[in-house]
Amino acid sequence: MLPLLSDELLLEAYRHALRLKLEQEFLSLLRAEIDRRKLVLPEEQPA
Repeated sequence: MLPLLSDELLLEAYRHALRLKLEQEFLSLLRAEIDRRKLVLPEEQPA
């Protein structure tokens, strides 16, 4: 869990990690926390 990050910072960190093409394990960790918090990335919201 990443309880010290606000929702906004978590989403920003995930988007930045994607841009930098960081390790899949790290991306998975961030994505799991996003899913646990039931957050939706703006680019994933239905139109």
